[in-house]
Amino acid sequence: MEIVTAVPQLASRPVEGHKGTFGRVLIVAGSIGMTGAAALCGRAALRSGAGLVRVATSRSALPIVAAIEPCYTTLPLAEDDEGRISAKALHAILDAVQENDVVAIGPGLGQSDGLRSIVGTLVQQQDVRLIVDGDGLNNLSRLSSWPTKRKAELILTPHPGEMKRLWSGLFRDEMPKDRQETTVRMAQATGAVVVLKGAGTVVTDGQRVYINTTGNPGMATAGSGDVLTGVTAALVGQGLSRLDAAILGVYLHGMAGDIASNRLGQISLMATDILDALPEAFKAHARSQELSPQARWSCPADRRRKPRPDLSTPPATPDSPVPA
Repeated sequence: MEIVTAVPQLASRPVEGHKGTFGRVLIVAGSIGMTGAAALCGRAALRSGAGLVRVATSRSALPIVAAIEPCYTTLPLAEDDEGRISAKALHAILDAVQENDVVAIGPGLGQSDGLRSIVGTLVQQQDVRLIVDGDGLNNLSRLSSWPTKRKAELILTPHPGEMKRLWSGLFRDEMPKDRQETTVRMAQATGAVVVLKGAGTVVTDGQRVYINTTGNPGMATAGSGDVLTGVTAALVGQGLSRLDAAILGVYLHGMAGDIASNRLGQISLMATDILDALPEAFKAHARSQELSPQARWSCPADRRRKPRPDLSTPPATPDSPVPA
């Protein structure tokens, strides 16, 4: 197992760059009562350099999500009786996936059979760069044998509780107490880059492992993970590999938390404080790196527009489907 210690860096932006150059990010998130999660994720993606961010959320939640931040666009989705995104929104989501470079799903989503169908279908889409967090992971954990159907390029970002639910759905043995072993085995079993959040966040693709050194206990606060999801999505959208985006994302997220903690103290720290400190974190990391004069921005071939997702793929369904 290779231990990674070097933190990746973004190259300088070209003067001829435009919004599309720096990544189109789609965030599927939020529900009634959980609108802040969607907004935090969208705002973090913008603060982390994404050129365009679109937040797709349930129709009733959209006015609140849209009012929080004018710089992202929104997409209203069909909803169920509880104000959560409904399975009827699947085609609209797949249309939006085709127009974006990376998709993040999960913050504030809620759980239902309709949402499990959506998450499972996205996992089956060929070449889609997909970050699954929060309730996206909780819905995914309820789907049987999902890794055998995976075609998307996945990043999973569980906290320990979400990891335990994922683990129970895939393994017969008890989850190891060793965080690195747990994360590596999950990555190897799923083909995903896995980020196990917590003190000393572990990032791995199953072959290489990075242990994060930034962050503090004040970041154990509601919405902190939603910010991390937005940061990571933006970095993937700007052309970094899944592993590099995950490593740089947790490093900068933790650094922003440290900057905010130094200013406000750990007790009073909120997720919005982490978000507001992201610009300083990006600048501090850039100053610590020596970029060669030849370093140029590039849009890798595998980050360009993808063909329309195959709608002939049957929607994934939970073991005991209930109409949503």
